[in-house]
Amino acid sequence: MTRMTRRDFGLLTAGTFLAGSGSAYAQAAPQVLKVGLIPSEDSRAMLAQSKDILDAVEKNSGYKVQGFVATDYNGVIEALRAKHLDIAYLGPFSYVLATTVTPVEAFAIAETAKAGRTYYHSKIIALKSSGIKTLDDLKGKNFAFVDPASTSGYAFPLAGLIKAGIDPKRDFKTVLFTGAHDANALAVANGKVDAATIADRILDAAIAKGHIKADQIQVVWESAPIPESPMVWRKDLSPEMKAKVKAAFLSIKDLNWSDQGKLNGFKETNDQAYDIVRETAKLANIDLKKQK
Repeated sequence: MTRMTRRDFGLLTAGTFLAGSGSAYAQAAPQVLKVGLIPSEDSRAMLAQSKDILDAVEKNSGYKVQGFVATDYNGVIEALRAKHLDIAYLGPFSYVLATTVTPVEAFAIAETAKAGRTYYHSKIIALKSSGIKTLDDLKGKNFAFVDPASTSGYAFPLAGLIKAGIDPKRDFKTVLFTGAHDANALAVANGKVDAATIADRILDAAIAKGHIKADQIQVVWESAPIPESPMVWRKDLSPEMKAKVKAAFLSIKDLNWSDQGKLNGFKETNDQAYDIVRETAKLANIDLKKQK
């Protein structure tokens, strides 16, 4: 597995074509399944912690699996649009964004063993020592989101702030995007920002890793349930590939996966499951077309 930039995605396609055109042996090799992963955590950690899942998909499907992490959420979306990826792990909001620019479809969703559920929550956290207890206390403070294409790191908490009458541009001293949920936990722990957004499961992971102490955290806000991050495929994949890929994911049981921790397995999902994300984007006055 490889960490990949947007430029690298283009080089991958050219390199794959050239490598596959030179010999009968190359033509007889197993078909490659290119899988993209959003950088919900540090890119190297995301790859390492996804290895068991990708290895299982390779074993179950018979395809040679290549996993890549782009430098940001939109990098994965662009790679899907350019057909440099076959399937991808996207956040709920980045999936909704992807559907506005390229024909993709959600097909599977992970069920975590710890919670036994296929949803999670967004949180806004601060240190107890900051004195911040309510959303109103955030006014005049330094604040961190994750990524403009992040569900729990941007879209849902932004909607929550707007609903409470808070405009980040107007009411916060500074607003920054760190690019990853674990970076937000560290930013709060180290005092670089006063408060930040984070997915609940990544907060749990940050506590387990010692990045931030549970007894120091003040949860200022928590969202309603958000449907879990989906696996998505390009709609133009062959029916045979779709069937094999879906079966490969649905056959996975009791494996660890990145920030999600141990999984019971994967369940089927569909595009309609993410209508709540589209509705939240509207509440947050997010123009999906301008997010591309």
